[in-house]
Amino acid sequence: MSSPDSISFTFVCDDGSEVPSTQDFRNALQKGTDEVKCDTIKKIIVATLNGSPQPQLLMPIIQFCMPSRSKALKKLLHTYWEVCPKHDDNGKLKQEMILVVNAIRNDLQHPNEYIRGATLRSVQKLKEPELLEPLLPICRSCLEHRHSYVRKNAVFAIYSIFKDFEHLIPDGPELMQTFLAAETDMTCKRNAFVFLANCAMPRAVEYLMSVLEQIPSLDELMQMAIIETIRKDCQNESVHRPKYIRCIFELLNASSHSVKYEAATTLTSLTQNPAAVKAAATCFVELVAKESDNNVKLIVLDRLETLRSRHDHVIDSLVMDLLQVLTAPDMEVRRKCLNIALSMVNSRNVEDVVGTLKKQLVKTLDGDYEKNLEYRQLLIQSIHICSIRFSEVAASVVHALMEFLGDSNNPSAVDVISFVREVVEKFPNLRASIVEKLLDTFGDIKSGKVFRGALWIAGEYCADPSDIQEAMQAIRKVVGEIPILTAEQRLAEDGPSVDEAGEKKDGATKHAPRVLADGTYATESAYTTKADVVKSANKPPLRALLLGGDFYTGAVLSSTLAKLILRLAQTSKDVKKVNTLRAEAMLIMTSIIRVGQSKYTTVPIDEDSQERVMNCISTLSELNVHDVSSKKQVVVNDMFLKDTKAAYAKMVATEEKKAAEKREKENKSVSVQVDDLLTFRQFSKKAASDGIDYDLDVTKATGATETSDDIVSNLSRVVQLTGFSDPIYAEAYVKMHGFDILLDVLVVNQTATTMQNLCLEFATLGDLKLVERPATHTLAAHSFHSIKATIKVSSTETGVIFGNIIWESGTSETCVVLSDIHIDIMDYIKPAHCNESQFRSMWTEFEWENRVNVTTTITDLRAYLSHIMSSTNMSCLTPEAALSGDCDFLSANLYARSSFGEDALANLSIEKMVDTGSIQGHVRIRSKTQGIALSLGDKITLAQKEIAATA
Repeated sequence: MSSPDSISFTFVCDDGSEVPSTQDFRNALQKGTDEVKCDTIKKIIVATLNGSPQPQLLMPIIQFCMPSRSKALKKLLHTYWEVCPKHDDNGKLKQEMILVVNAIRNDLQHPNEYIRGATLRSVQKLKEPELLEPLLPICRSCLEHRHSYVRKNAVFAIYSIFKDFEHLIPDGPELMQTFLAAETDMTCKRNAFVFLANCAMPRAVEYLMSVLEQIPSLDELMQMAIIETIRKDCQNESVHRPKYIRCIFELLNASSHSVKYEAATTLTSLTQNPAAVKAAATCFVELVAKESDNNVKLIVLDRLETLRSRHDHVIDSLVMDLLQVLTAPDMEVRRKCLNIALSMVNSRNVEDVVGTLKKQLVKTLDGDYEKNLEYRQLLIQSIHICSIRFSEVAASVVHALMEFLGDSNNPSAVDVISFVREVVEKFPNLRASIVEKLLDTFGDIKSGKVFRGALWIAGEYCADPSDIQEAMQAIRKVVGEIPILTAEQRLAEDGPSVDEAGEKKDGATKHAPRVLADGTYATESAYTTKADVVKSANKPPLRALLLGGDFYTGAVLSSTLAKLILRLAQTSKDVKKVNTLRAEAMLIMTSIIRVGQSKYTTVPIDEDSQERVMNCISTLSELNVHDVSSKKQVVVNDMFLKDTKAAYAKMVATEEKKAAEKREKENKSVSVQVDDLLTFRQFSKKAASDGIDYDLDVTKATGATETSDDIVSNLSRVVQLTGFSDPIYAEAYVKMHGFDILLDVLVVNQTATTMQNLCLEFATLGDLKLVERPATHTLAAHSFHSIKATIKVSSTETGVIFGNIIWESGTSETCVVLSDIHIDIMDYIKPAHCNESQFRSMWTEFEWENRVNVTTTITDLRAYLSHIMSSTNMSCLTPEAALSGDCDFLSANLYARSSFGEDALANLSIEKMVDTGSIQGHVRIRSKTQGIALSLGDKITLAQKEIAATA
């Protein structure tokens, strides 16, 4: 099966069972029923495809199977004629094939239209002119058969004969043109038109011009064929281009979604006119809105995104129509739709876009959508982006989003507080109203992370004495009665007060009537301990967090109180008021420490939080209200009131700079070399067979087809499989191609004897699968041969390919074991980016972790981070501002994504030892699957050894 002419067009499954002998096949064909003959023919076909053609069975098949009237057996015989060897050893057609041709002629004249049509389909797969020539008159006569099924297959049978052997039917185009003019069945006309479009384009264009006005009313298949013909004809400079464009415009309103998609795609390749581009985009948006298949939606959205990137701002007016796609239930469709819509937002439509997003946000509160919380978070992030880019909508959006600060979905609330913090920093004129609204929502906040963000905003942007007093009142409400420990002890002893619990409860036994299943009453008794009373009492939100062990929030609260008091001391002349609030703030801080050391919290206070709270207490205790301009006090004020705010402003500026660089990189045109060959469309021959493709021109002009592979990189992928002293030398060129591994193995016979039946056998370890077994070959003395093998990869995991070479030399069989080929997962892992919340969510979700200890000779922390990033193809998510500065400790988050959609997370925590100057620490890798975590860990370990070896 090595020659191209003998390759089968039909795929047959091999069940791996043992192949019977030739005599068994002959007996089954001679004595079996039609069902037995069908099974036997199937086995013979599989054996033929596997390299055992069984030529001695050709005559028994003709003798015992061809006379049968079984349609299933006839169908299998058509497949067998396709794959069986039809020539003898001298290359001449076998005599038995005359009987086969006679049988095919009889089937082509059979009164049953199904048998005729099926036989015509099998004729399309025959590639021997000696067989086709006597069948040609019958095929031509089938064009006039009464049944359309026969006629449409006859058209394609003649098409395949004309394409391969034009001399057999030189009048094929004229025949099809005549047939097309007289035919009434739309499928038959479509097949004839495809014939003309591929074999006689001028005749196809002539027919197309004659039916130009009728195209919108034609059948879907015919419309698709016409669109393909228009695309091919316009590769050269066609004089009918204006008519084609008008025709495609009409097909944009076709009822078939496939026709509309192809018409819109073709229209953008025919013309770059803004009106045409907008019409095509409108068609794409309509398809996304009406199509029910989510995969189709994603494909059309990808096409729309490509169109938008090529034509900036032309289709921006369609953003509101595109947002109708948000009604789709699939989360991936919503995400892609929002990404495209955000790139189409401008100052004219931003208010409408934000209004639609706000309506969708409100619906997430009432509706019970699938992945409702994730959708809400996505909407909040989209509104955030719009508001930051267009300040005129920030004021109307920020107050609406602050209603979600009390959302039980923690990621959504965190996104809102991040948005509020950025708006407060960027738009000073909105600070007063935002802070006021934020203080009002303190009582609704449930998350510690949201509370920390809200407290930081209050501490940084409450500037006036009145604002500071309102902030203190709001904090007092969410903290509750102070001292906290005393109040909790009283609650445990006396029961909760009315204002905290709403009702009086006993600390002992309570009784309540209960209705049993039979309708009688019973008394339910429950003993409530003092600790249960404390836990069950309703508490203000911030107090509940502190009693739950969230003392990091308590430390942020202490820092906020210190900032408020220090700023009040600067701006207020009422010393008594300042001292009163200072005492109250210090009382709250000491309450945090005392309750953290008591038994009323879930976990005791940690040392870092306690030290930070104590620093704030010390700062306020040393505050000199009468002399706030002293040198020491100025230094303290700068640390609390200026440095933290300046650090956040620097971080925002850094993020804006990174976003601007990213946009500039995306918009930067790809240049080509100055000495590259230029092709001018106007100077090309119109009759040239290789017409210039417009899309190919654009691709070449932008340099997108340039590849970075060179000879050196190719040589680095060559793996030696055998030794130089072995009888056969083998080396493999390993190439990664998508989800496949292509092995090109060069084998060299180093002996003076011929190697017969040389077979290359491969086996795999890991998620690798050999697609096909390489065929056997005969290698002459001192000759060489190239053998190709394809291996399918199903996941990102380090795999091993091993095998051997077996051959026969005379009467002996020799085997040489090959060296292992290790597949590097770095070919499938690419750097990627995600935000902090997504990273933390995946870090919590992923269960496989691999911890690698750091052992390296590198002494610079940043250099080691760069080395790990380059070795693992991972990107650093930690901002550059957080990594800058001179410090003996470094912690960074790394992220990468594989070609199979698998996420890989890593956390690098290292420190530089003062005494030795060496780096110590560890790298923690997490992933959803075990393979990628172990493989990345091995890669890091290997990279560290390479550094140690070169040192």
